[in-house]
Amino acid sequence: MAVLTNKRIGFIGGGNMAEAMIKGLLSASFIEAKSLMASDMVGERLEFLKHEFKIKTTTDNQELVQKNDIIILAVKPQAVKAVCSGIHEQVDEKKLVISVAAGVPIHAIEILLNPEADKKVGVVRTMPNTPALVQAGVTALSASDHVSKSDLKVAHRIFEAIGRTVDVPEAQLDAVTGLSGSGPAYIFMIIEALSDAGVKMGLSRDVSNALTLQTVLGSAKLAQESGRHPGELKDMVCSPGGTTISGLHWLEKGGLRTTLINAVEAATQRSIELGRNAENNQNGNDSQ
Repeated sequence: MAVLTNKRIGFIGGGNMAEAMIKGLLSASFIEAKSLMASDMVGERLEFLKHEFKIKTTTDNQELVQKNDIIILAVKPQAVKAVCSGIHEQVDEKKLVISVAAGVPIHAIEILLNPEADKKVGVVRTMPNTPALVQAGVTALSASDHVSKSDLKVAHRIFEAIGRTVDVPEAQLDAVTGLSGSGPAYIFMIIEALSDAGVKMGLSRDVSNALTLQTVLGSAKLAQESGRHPGELKDMVCSPGGTTISGLHWLEKGGLRTTLINAVEAATQRSIELGRNAENNQNGNDSQ
């Protein structure tokens, strides 16, 4: 039975993230297809979504806002200004606006949706990651002061269709971007390196890939379900004088731990920079 009863959700932008969320919501039976709608500038994309998921589509963002209770801004950060400026008259206090546009602050969206400062529009800013495409993502959510507890619960429910969710203060979303937003790329690089190592040691590429992928998947599942500290799980694999401790010695010598920490820090700092640029652009300064 649908859990988002009597809610109508509209996606402005019909790209990969919107597709993942629509697929997740329908697969989990959180909502019925008739209660979903998407808008996009690309007609072929709308045709695909309509055919694949049997949802409603439109090329008119204003129509989408008028017909839906929850508006999800699934567009690139640079498109937020134009999109919000085009729908602000249709957005009222009864609407819940959820943004997946990386780096665009809540108050910038609020100003664009409420230029006359005469409405209390609820905005939830989110940071999902690409494993959402297979309903295995994680999404951090941060809400404005105008979002009720019940609306925030609804927002969590929507993103639970594509994985797990966490609440964070907006100031921590850059760190979320550096860790879980960029993190899949770090893991993909580790997967690639482990597979290459297997090939170097004489395994076929197919066998090496299979061993690597299941090792990473199984290790993550064990860490998640056991509730044990990663260091404890690592020690469980290490026998005195054995193969694993020898391998770990070289990982430490190569600076794997420090390198990963530095990568998250660098990505976080870059997210902060991009957020400042995005905010300047939303405020009309396009020279950044």
